Amino acid sequence: MKKYWLLSCVLLKLVGKVSAQITPLTLAPAADTVVKARPWKFGGIGTLNFNQISLSNWATGGQSSVSGLGLVTITVNYKDDRSSWSNTNNFTYGLLKVTKDRLKKSDDQIDITSKYGRNLSKAWYYAAQVNFRSQFTRTLDKEKNVLVSRFLAPAFILGSLGFDYKPRENFSVFLSAVTGKVTIVRDRSLADAGAFGVQPAKRDTAGVIIPGTGDKFRREFGGYLNARFRTPLMQNITFQTQLDLFSNYVRNPQNIDVNWQNTINMKVNKLIDVSIFTHLIYDDDILTEVDSNEDGVIDKKGPRLQFKETLGIGLTYKLPKQKK
Repeated sequence: MKKYWLLSCVLLKLVGKVSAQITPLTLAPAADTVVKARPWKFGGIGTLNFNQISLSNWATGGQSSVSGLGLVTITVNYKDDRSSWSNTNNFTYGLLKVTKDRLKKSDDQIDITSKYGRNLSKAWYYAAQVNFRSQFTRTLDKEKNVLVSRFLAPAFILGSLGFDYKPRENFSVFLSAVTGKVTIVRDRSLADAGAFGVQPAKRDTAGVIIPGTGDKFRREFGGYLNARFRTPLMQNITFQTQLDLFSNYVRNPQNIDVNWQNTINMKVNKLIDVSIFTHLIYDDDILTEVDSNEDGVIDKKGPRLQFKETLGIGLTYKLPKQKK
């Protein structure tokens, strides 16, 4: 019995030594099971806002009205180890009808930006950016019933070469000392009137406008800054801002063109959103009619701060996220 007990102890000891010397075998995952990050990302969001007021024998007064506003944002982005390419397309269009008046446009915007960058360091990129802004349909003055604007009248195109600072996904600053800006006014009557900063038509000796002599293009060269930031304020509420600054090297470089947009989105549920949007523009080349002494008569033209604010409650649909 002792012999069997001693033999068992020896065998257990040998097995322990052998097992301690064996290196565990780790199986590498099969090549077809490795998940690679997709370089392309697609996204989008669409919102429809409606507002309706109906009054009948309302003693305190007012006007019946119905309005609708549609906003669509489409993003197409590419990113790998060496480069990034981001494309953002914003479209806005709204209609308004008050009592028996004809249907009018309340908002109209096309804003397309494409930016390509190559790695310089972890947060810096060599970058090139193109931005295009215009509108879909014509706008008429509500009192004079004359044309104010239309598609490509105006349109603004900015082409820039510079550096993009992007330390994190929700913040970026693009700096360019080499930027070309082109203002397009393709409508002949607006071009002859010198609308949106283009050179107006020449006049004859009697001071009468010579039709067809106004410029349809205005070219500028200068410096440009574009800053974007997005952050959650609290649960289901996000804030997004975009600031564009442009200085013309050749003419009045101290007068900086400003284009500043801010959006607050509040998510109620999967389909309903509340949004507040503000848009501030200043361009000293764009002259507006001014009543300087407030007597009801327009007596001059000059640059003015432009501001727009919209509050929308409506249906929102987001494109589903891509599966990895």
